[in-house]
Amino acid sequence: MIKNAGLVRAMEDAFLREEGGVDHVSALKLFSGMWEEAVALGVLPMKDPLEGIEVDIRVAAILNSCSKSLFKR
Repeated sequence: MIKNAGLVRAMEDAFLREEGGVDHVSALKLFSGMWEEAVALGVLPMKDPLEGIEVDIRVAAILNSCSKSLFKR
């Protein structure tokens, strides 16, 4: 669990400034590695991919309505 999200964000920002963006091949390798780790941990693939979708839809609707109201100001 990440305990200091601000520190992690600062490290990510510094890395991107120094190293630049990640090319497609490297990004694909990174994604594949994370997918394999998730499978090894038993997190992916999900048994029921639609489990909790109602909550996700409600949260998305709330966030979308908030962002729209902020831009109207």
